[in-house]
Amino acid sequence: MRKLGRNHGGYRGESIALETVLADLRAAARAQGWREELLPVPGVGALVTLQRSARDDTAPGSGPGRAAAPRVYLSAGIHGDEPAGPLAVRELFARRRWPAALELYVCPCLNPTGLALNRRENAAGVDLNRDYRDRRTPEVRAHTAWLERQPAFDLALCLHEDWEAQGFYLYELNPNGRPSAAERVVAAVAEVCPVDGSPVIDGRPARGGIIRPAVDLAGRLDWPEAFYLQAHKTRHGYTLEAPSDFPLAMRVAALMRAVEVVVEVAAQGAGAQTVAGRPGAG
Repeated sequence: MRKLGRNHGGYRGESIALETVLADLRAAARAQGWREELLPVPGVGALVTLQRSARDDTAPGSGPGRAAAPRVYLSAGIHGDEPAGPLAVRELFARRRWPAALELYVCPCLNPTGLALNRRENAAGVDLNRDYRDRRTPEVRAHTAWLERQPAFDLALCLHEDWEAQGFYLYELNPNGRPSAAERVVAAVAEVCPVDGSPVIDGRPARGGIIRPAVDLAGRLDWPEAFYLQAHKTRHGYTLEAPSDFPLAMRVAALMRAVEVVVEVAAQGAGAQTVAGRPGAG
């Protein structure tokens, strides 16, 4: 399938009814026994966070020395012109696509005012995904304060879109060299969405739709969320990028498929790789 050709100088695609999307996924989460915490944000309202423990009978091992269930974090909607992420999260809840063996932490929409305006930045004109070092915006302060209260994660997933992309691609941050699911993700997504096979994507070397950048945390001043997560919460993360000049349903399907593969791999490795991706381990 070819690109739609409507994105010129920025995202020119669909917007979403965010209140409805969040209401749907919150209702599904409550029905499935997830815990909800709303984070007050001055001038914005509240950010939704959702948590679920692993089911006891699926946790690896037995007895007091049993390994902890792998902890997986997922976020979406940090850019307001990337609607496929929150929609994918809603559909994952609707279809119950969460392995029982995992402890899960989900932030379905980090930039509600941007989603309402269908633009990348928040209502104040700030790109939240460049504020995780200085933390000047109330959204990022509320989010990172919540993150600081959570345990370290084994894995993090950040759902995004790229209005210039030729197809799906992903970033993998994995400085400890843990077993990767990146190639499996790309192969699975290719069944529902084109993959960007360019040798350079977003100005960075890529191979088969995968970018594995060398990250300089100290040298970069405008941290994205993924940098904060690597510095403070996990040593293994994926940023999943759907191509937003393709149909919205395809982009949602691509992000869903990517998340499904990663969480399935994490659940299969429960007990064998637990704590390996957390800061200070491995």
